[in-house]
Amino acid sequence: MLSTLLVIGGVLVGLLVLLAVIVSLSARPATTTRTTGAPRSSTWVTDVGRPHPDAWSPLSTGATSEMPAVR
Repeated sequence: MLSTLLVIGGVLVGLLVLLAVIVSLSARPATTTRTTGAPRSSTWVTDVGRPHPDAWSPLSTGATSEMPAVR
């Protein structure tokens, strides 16, 4: 009986530790403030207003910089 409770308690503690590791690894990094006044380069900001591509729509016939041709 006691060993069963110890096993269940150990499993629960292990799951809590695993959850804490997952949460700490998936947390966003802290934002840093720059004192030099240099402009920040964000890659996702330019894509904010663009629609999501539709997987079922036919590909456009014109050459775009979105999807370069693979030769």
